[in-house]
Amino acid sequence: MKKFLLLAMLASAAAIACAQKQVSASSPDGQMTVRVTLGDRIYYDVESHGETLFRRCHISMTLREGTLGAQPVLKGKRVRQVSEAVVPIHPLKFSRVENRYTLLTLTMGGGYAVEWRVYDDAVAYRFVTSLKGDIEVLSEDGTWQLAAPAKLVLQQPGGFRTSCEENYTVVGSDAWKADDRMSELPILVMGERQKVLISEFDLFDYPGTFLKAAGTNAFAILQPKNPLEWEDDGDRRQKILREADYVAKTAGTRTFPWRYMYVTQNDAQLPENVMPERLAPPSAIGDAGWVKVGQTCWDWLNGIPYGPDVTFKAGINLETYKYFVDFAARNGVGYMLMDEGWALDTRDPFRTNPEVHLPELIAYAKDKGVGIIVWLPWLTVEHHMDLFERFEQWGIRGVKIDFMDRQDQWMVNFYERVAREAAKHHLLIDFHGAFHPSGLDYKYPNVLTYEGVRGMEFNSNCKPDNSVWLPFIRNAVGPMDYTPGSMLNYQPERHHGNRPICAGVGTKVFNMAVFVLFESNLQMLMDNPCRYDRWPDCRDFLTSVPVNWDETRVLAAEAGQYCITAKRKGDKWFIGGITNNNERDLQIQLDFLPAGKTFRMTSFADGVNANIMAMDYIRKQSEVSAATTLPIHMARNGGWCACIEE
Repeated sequence: MKKFLLLAMLASAAAIACAQKQVSASSPDGQMTVRVTLGDRIYYDVESHGETLFRRCHISMTLREGTLGAQPVLKGKRVRQVSEAVVPIHPLKFSRVENRYTLLTLTMGGGYAVEWRVYDDAVAYRFVTSLKGDIEVLSEDGTWQLAAPAKLVLQQPGGFRTSCEENYTVVGSDAWKADDRMSELPILVMGERQKVLISEFDLFDYPGTFLKAAGTNAFAILQPKNPLEWEDDGDRRQKILREADYVAKTAGTRTFPWRYMYVTQNDAQLPENVMPERLAPPSAIGDAGWVKVGQTCWDWLNGIPYGPDVTFKAGINLETYKYFVDFAARNGVGYMLMDEGWALDTRDPFRTNPEVHLPELIAYAKDKGVGIIVWLPWLTVEHHMDLFERFEQWGIRGVKIDFMDRQDQWMVNFYERVAREAAKHHLLIDFHGAFHPSGLDYKYPNVLTYEGVRGMEFNSNCKPDNSVWLPFIRNAVGPMDYTPGSMLNYQPERHHGNRPICAGVGTKVFNMAVFVLFESNLQMLMDNPCRYDRWPDCRDFLTSVPVNWDETRVLAAEAGQYCITAKRKGDKWFIGGITNNNERDLQIQLDFLPAGKTFRMTSFADGVNANIMAMDYIRKQSEVSAATTLPIHMARNGGWCACIEE
């Protein structure tokens, strides 16, 4: 009997050991480790710099036929080191990105695998399937369990229909409840020692991810169902009449989106996140030399020029647009974006407003080296996918597409259909009313930017207290159309003004500094040419700021408080810094400059009265070198910016 009991205990222990297989992989520098445990499901832990950040997280994917990740059977394991260089087509931060990681591939029984990339500063995972025919994904489990309580910085919409423009909220991980509002991606986890930026990438033919609370200090993936029936509801949205019971119907053999965790011990590293470049798919459009990034004028917020040089009746007409085009040409601005009103009917992209004389305007702009971009609601684009061919024939350079406000599989596929069709006809795309960039802009580099941010269009509701989070969260994951550059400026409690006399919240220098700090391949000049010409020193600085960069260095930062960043294009350096509602004095080192040389610096700082009169600023020219320590003063809701050149 004793022998029988011993054998039974040994057999039980062996069964538990088999059921709890553990595999681990560490980053090239050994500071980041992922431990994957295969039990009743797939679990994983993440450890960074000796601290466990996530413990007993679990992942699975439920298909119509069964659940990938339930009772997983390991068939094979492969670990290899990867080291390569990535040269982005549109370098938002760096012209060259090192891509070094440990790749762990776990092949499971049942026709699927899970890939893990372990970087020195990040972890990413994705499912890979090799199943026949199409599959229906009913739901996906991705549950993050924090090892210790932390603050979460979230964007919390009221439902799946959202333009992703909510203010950030800071919530304790132990206070976020299952019946509270969900969050969009990306989110920021703020622990005592380390911070983690969580997002997704390589999102194709699959719904976008939201997160919901899933118990104490835990949150999990939530996805919209795929729509099956719908009807138009006005000129820019649909009413969904019936949904499927699945989130995606897709090919059985494919890779699924990456879920990544970018980890840092220093807040200054968050705005330097290059996980999008590391995880990006290759370009699908061949030679992208025709895609030109740059700045654009824009008429929506401040479209009525005035002053002694305006001798015409301003409005949505040919004379006004020529005025904008002339300003663009004089100042080296590559584009003029015509918002709502250029078409006679928002539902018909082929009948233009006769006051605009669009063919004449396009020819006029082309002769001056300025490209025309036009705005349309997404529903009009969906009903007229032939417009890209027609617009190419007309000489239009791009389309701003607005009000998608959804992330279900059908809508994600709409984005790609648009990008592909536009690329065929050499047209640029700016997605407004959009979710965060998730890889499409790398596969189709004619997609220059996305909104998905509470930007200057919100006027008094776009406050620096919220905008100062953007370098650490939203802009850290890809380009954003914040529409910066206001020349009329107010402190929040004094702000007033709406179209056609819009103003920016924060000091004038705050509104200039974000031109350097915030990243977009198509950067808006949101103000009116007559106001830029009233402050020519500010105008000349703004129009000189590149949109792509060779190098980025965050000089001083605290997430949600302030950020000062230096960026290099060729031999020129630009610096942009902003703060929230707290006045700040900081010291920054210029030791990134080449040693042994002296440089000329043109700087803009908040004036002595900027705390009250936000228009107050000081322009200064000085000599600096690598040995210089700069005192930086920023008023509340203020900023500081500079250009450094030989």
